[in-house]
Amino acid sequence: MLTTKADRTPRFFAGMTAPIRSIHAGSCARPSHLVALARRAGRLHPVSGNEFFMRRIRTIVQAVFGATAVAGGLLALTPAAQAITIPVACSETALVAAVNLANSTPTSDTLVLAGGCTYGMTTAHGGASNALPVITTPIEMIGPATVTNASLLGLGLFRIAEVAPTGRLTLSTGVAFTRGNVLGHGGGILNRGAVTLTGSTLTGNTASGNGGGLANADTPSGTAPAATFTNSPVSGNTTLLGDGGGIYNGLRGTLTVTGVSGSPLFVTGNSAGRGGGISAIASTATTLTQTAVTDNHALLSLGNSGGVHRQGGTMTTNNAPITANTANNCVGSVPAVPNCTG
Repeated sequence: MLTTKADRTPRFFAGMTAPIRSIHAGSCARPSHLVALARRAGRLHPVSGNEFFMRRIRTIVQAVFGATAVAGGLLALTPAAQAITIPVACSETALVAAVNLANSTPTSDTLVLAGGCTYGMTTAHGGASNALPVITTPIEMIGPATVTNASLLGLGLFRIAEVAPTGRLTLSTGVAFTRGNVLGHGGGILNRGAVTLTGSTLTGNTASGNGGGLANADTPSGTAPAATFTNSPVSGNTTLLGDGGGIYNGLRGTLTVTGVSGSPLFVTGNSAGRGGGISAIASTATTLTQTAVTDNHALLSLGNSGGVHRQGGTMTTNNAPITANTANNCVGSVPAVPNCTG
C-alpha cells in the first residue's frame, strides 16, 4: 500500500510524539495549542508581546515541519520531506503511482519492485513519449523485475523512461528495461540527468534517433548527463539511422561502463547507422573497463564503426576488447578509439 510522504512522524522532543501526530493529521493547529506543546517540551517560557510570542511559535513549528504559512490566524504546516521506501505491486498503475509519489519531493526514494514481475506499460504516462512519468528526483528501482512496452502489437511509440536534469535514476538487482520504441532519442532511457545501472539490463529497445538503449542527450549548457553501467549488459537495441545502437554519449556527456575481471560486461547484438555498440560524439568522457563490445552492427554507408564510434572527447579503454563487429570495429573514428583495430 502506498503512503504519502507526509505519513512520517517527525522525531522531535520527548513526550511530544502523540500531540505532533494530531497536528500532522489535521494539517494545521491553533497557536495556543502549539504553545502548550512547546511549553511541555521546555522550549518556550512565558513572554510578553504578541510579536515575539508568534516568532517563537514559528521557530518551533518550522523546526518540526520544515515550513510554515500564516493565514487567517492559523499556521498551515508542511511536513519536512523524508526519504521513503515504496513497495510496488505488480501493475502498471502501481508503478506509475509510485514514481509520482517519489517525484513529489526532492528526497532520494527507493521503489522495491515486485520480485519477478513484468510491468507491462500499455500507454505513455510521462508526456507522449515516456512509459513512466519523467524522473525529476533521485529514484532507485530494485528488482528483479522487468518494465516493458506492452502496447498493442508493440506499436506504442514511447520509451521506458526519461530522466530530467534534476533527476537521478538507479536500476539495481536485476531491473530490465525492454522494448521501448520511440520517435526520437533514447529508446530505453533518454538521460538529461544521471542514470546508474547495477546488475540490470537494457534489452531490445529502439529509437529513430540516437541511442537505442540509452542516450545521454546532447547538452550545450547546463547540467551535463552522466550514465554509469556496472555489470549491466546492453544487448539487442537498435537505432534506425542514428548513432549508438546500444549507448549514445552525446555533447558534454559522461559514460562509464564497467564489468569485473573474468566476467566482462557485454555490449552485444546492437545495431545503428554508426557506432553499433557505442557512439561518443563530442562527449566529455567515455570510459570502458572490463567491457566486451562484440557482434554489433553498423551501416557501411554511414561511416562503419560497428563496435565503437568516436568523434572528439576523451575516451579510455581498459581490458575492453572491441571485436567481431560489422562492418568493422571502429574505422572512421576521429581520433581513433584506444586499443581498437579493424
